[in-house]
Amino acid sequence: MINLFKIKGQKREEAANSNGGPPVKKQSPGELRLHKDIAELNLPKTTKISFPNGKDDLMNFEATLRPDEGYYVGGTFMFTFQVPPSYPHEAPKVKCKTKVYHPNIDLEGNVCLNILREDWKPVLNINTIVYGLNLLFSQPNDEDPLNHEAAAVLRDNPQKFQRNVQMAMSGGYVDNTHFPRCK
Repeated sequence: MINLFKIKGQKREEAANSNGGPPVKKQSPGELRLHKDIAELNLPKTTKISFPNGKDDLMNFEATLRPDEGYYVGGTFMFTFQVPPSYPHEAPKVKCKTKVYHPNIDLEGNVCLNILREDWKPVLNINTIVYGLNLLFSQPNDEDPLNHEAAAVLRDNPQKFQRNVQMAMSGGYVDNTHFPRCK
């Protein structure tokens, strides 16, 4: 029975290749699911997605967030997404390329978002991650931090946290760490 399926698959490939076009690249289940997710994206107006490697590499893309509320309003934050071939059974790897003073994003760009770790489920998608990232900027979480110092300031002195965020976004120093301007 397996050989029958293999022969049918080969015949389909031969038929596709005999049309004079280039060989058809076989897509992984993760690529097929990602195509579906991208086609169904319903992004907030504050988010844009781009594919720096072109349409042939949808597994690696960038998202740019421009929060319109909360501490980070007016800032521009770039994230890279690396989607594994085993997607949706494995979550994409997401990194923040913009150095940011944030309790849930460390200075190396690692993102602490539960749905990218232990709470990932195959029913989740790229849209869910984008909304989760937007939520981190409108409601930073001091209870599950990567940047413990920023989380402590947010918890203990929200006004100082606001000043630190503004200083960092303006291209200043916070606790001897320089942040490039992101406004």
